[in-house]
Amino acid sequence: MNSNSKRIRKNATKDVVIELIAVAFLATGGIWVKLSTLSPINTGFYRVLFSIPLLFPMVYKHLKYISKKDVIILFFAGIFLAGDVALWNLSFSYTSVANANLLTNLTPFTVIPVSYFLFKEKIPRFYLVGAVITLIGVFILLGGKTSPGTTNYFGDFLAFLASFFYAGFLLISYHLRDRIESSVIMFVSAFGSAVALFFASSFIEGFQVPQNINQVLPLVGLTLCLQIIGHNLLAHCQGKISINLSSVICLTQPALATVYAFVLFKETLSVLEIAGIFIVMAGVYIAKNQYSLKEEQNQQ
Repeated sequence: MNSNSKRIRKNATKDVVIELIAVAFLATGGIWVKLSTLSPINTGFYRVLFSIPLLFPMVYKHLKYISKKDVIILFFAGIFLAGDVALWNLSFSYTSVANANLLTNLTPFTVIPVSYFLFKEKIPRFYLVGAVITLIGVFILLGGKTSPGTTNYFGDFLAFLASFFYAGFLLISYHLRDRIESSVIMFVSAFGSAVALFFASSFIEGFQVPQNINQVLPLVGLTLCLQIIGHNLLAHCQGKISINLSSVICLTQPALATVYAFVLFKETLSVLEIAGIFIVMAGVYIAKNQYSLKEEQNQQ
C-alpha cells in the first residue's frame, strides 16, 4: 500500500464483531491483575515485556519497511499505552473492576473531538445518540451493582486519567494503521511501554521479579489476552472501523466484565445490570447503523 494512500474504513459488520472479540479479551484484564501477586505497575511491565518475543515472529519480515519517523511515533504511542496500563492496574487497588473498566473506556470524550480536528472525521447525524445511549447503559449497569464510598474516589480518578492515555494510544495507532500492520504497531510500541513501565515500577514500587510459576501464570494470561490478542485485534480494527465507532464499541467492556464476574465468581446480576447490558448493546447498534447508512450513501 502506498504510504500516502488513505485506507477506507467501511465499518463492516464482521470487523465490528472482531472488535467486540478484542474487547472481550481486554475485559479479562481486571481478573488477571487481581490474580497477580506482583505490584500493579510491575504486573503491567511483564505484560508488555512478555509480548515482545511472542510478537516478533509475526512482524520480523515487516520491520525493515518501517521508517525511523514511524518508529519514534510508535515509541511514544507505547508510552501512552504504558500510562494507561499503569494507572488502570493501580486503580484496581482502590475501586471496583466495573468502575475501572467504565472510567478507562470513556475515550469517546477525548477521541471524538480530537479526531474531528485531526482526521476530519465527520460525525453522522445520530451517532451521538448512540454514544449517549451506550454511556447511559454503562452507568445503569454500574449503578445497579456498586455504591462508591470514600475510598473509591481515588481509584475512580486513576481509571479516568488512564482513559486519556488510552485515547492517545488509539489516536496514534488509528493514524498509523493506514500503512502499518497491527502486530507491528503492538511490537514496536511495546518497547516504549516497557521502558516507561520499567522506570515507573522501579521508582514507585521497586522493581520485582516473579519467583515461581504461580506468579508467572497471571502475567502470561495478561500478555496473551490483552497484549497479543486484545490490543492486537483492536489495532487491526483501527484500519477497518472509524475511530469514533471503535471508541463506542470499547464501551461494551464494562458490560462484558460484569458477565465474567457472574460466570467466574457467581455474582448475581440485578435487573438494572441486565438492563444496562442490553442498553449498552443497543447504543453500539445505533452507532454502527449510522455508519452503515453513511457508507451506503457514499457508494450511491
